[in-house]
Amino acid sequence: MLRKTTVSIAVFAAISSLNVQAEGYKLFEQSVSSMGNGYAGRGAQITDATLVYSNPAALTELDGAQFSGGVSIINAQTNYRNMQAQSANGQAVAGRAEGHNTLTEAVPFLFYADQYSEQLSWGIGFYVPFGLSSDYDNDFVGRYFADETDIQVLSLQPAIGYKLNEQWSIGGAISVNRVAGTLSKYKDHAGLCELGEATTNAMFGAPVYNDAYCNSHYEVSGDDVAFGYSLGIHGEPIAGTRIALSYHSEVRYTLKGDSTITNTPITGANVAGSPNFIVVAPHLPAIDKSTGKLAANSQLTEKSKLALTTPASAAFSIDQQFTDAFSLQFTAAWTEWSKFESIDIVSNDANPSISTNTQLPPNLNAPGYIGYIPEQWQNSWSYALGATYVMQPDLTLKAGIASDENPIPQSHKTARIPTSDRTWLTVGANWAVTKKVSLDFAYGYLFTGDVSINEGEYNVQDEKLYNSNVTGDYSNKAQVFAVQANYHF
Repeated sequence: MLRKTTVSIAVFAAISSLNVQAEGYKLFEQSVSSMGNGYAGRGAQITDATLVYSNPAALTELDGAQFSGGVSIINAQTNYRNMQAQSANGQAVAGRAEGHNTLTEAVPFLFYADQYSEQLSWGIGFYVPFGLSSDYDNDFVGRYFADETDIQVLSLQPAIGYKLNEQWSIGGAISVNRVAGTLSKYKDHAGLCELGEATTNAMFGAPVYNDAYCNSHYEVSGDDVAFGYSLGIHGEPIAGTRIALSYHSEVRYTLKGDSTITNTPITGANVAGSPNFIVVAPHLPAIDKSTGKLAANSQLTEKSKLALTTPASAAFSIDQQFTDAFSLQFTAAWTEWSKFESIDIVSNDANPSISTNTQLPPNLNAPGYIGYIPEQWQNSWSYALGATYVMQPDLTLKAGIASDENPIPQSHKTARIPTSDRTWLTVGANWAVTKKVSLDFAYGYLFTGDVSINEGEYNVQDEKLYNSNVTGDYSNKAQVFAVQANYHF
């Protein structure tokens, strides 16, 4: 059966998913000027209009109207090997046991900031705070657990910052967020595909094998709009020492859309007494008289919903100036991934067609449930250390190292999200083209350890279902190329 969502849609989540420059599936690519030093000092270091997102309190330190816009090109790859899978009845699943998923995505952002008065500053920004994408080959041996995964959150955020005195500022923002996502996998109907043609025909005593069961595919998609908020503090208690505290709230969504499944068996119990079918047994597929093959529904569609909460996060940053040319930055950030306990796909249809089966006690054992996956993610920390050096008045160089703690316990690593702790190395530069125009460039490379998965299927009571299982080994790598343009009006 399927699985469940309270995040984070990691319904859509994963890098097998290739979440890059991120913990879980949170993206950091809203500022190239911050990326250059590994996002260390973010919200404390005074950079440009991207502070609208990083720390609205720091907007009070910007001089006049500014615009910043850029794009990060993420190139990531997940390699899998030694994959093995079993169907619900315990038969070996045939398919691709090694290969890779690749992702090349552009993540854009736009920000504008200005001063309203000496004490009050404001700004507005468009950015992508969460997102990922992956798609296995159709013959992947673990296709009963994962096929396509896609999620994207787009945010529009106005912000204000207020200067309390010469040392301290506070700020806040409200974000309007739209999420859209898709999750799919192939459906295992009690091993009917794995029985094969010869065994199936022998069982029924006639050439009734229907290979459509091997192409039974489930997909759920949905979208929603919800609000969030951010808070920030910025201060320079000692000349040359800037500190920042920032907080981004969780955002709760209810994605609504359709669950669709193709080529599902029509059992004898569902067509008893119909002149169009031959019923062999109530629990076995009936025989369609028009084709002489085992009967199948070409497609079933049911309105469904998924609860999704993108997590709250908080960060402490410091930007320490040592000389006019050289400074160091540090950031420690916490993300509340523990809210992601499971993925739930629940019927929202007055005339259900899929959940009438999936909600039953032998399956998910909960009213209206179409899919469920236990996740049990844990809160995580990330740390970054960076350096900034002004080589000459129009050229500033940056470098950084960042470490992200993976929120997924080993017991819950899946084919959709086969990730581990990761380390990023970044370099960057700011080039002042003119007094009004500057460009930021950055490059980052991801190092991560190997990951093993051992995934099964569970009902809503977290009791293991069937004999279905997938195991294997994964390794991930990624790099990011980014550019940002800044204009000072």
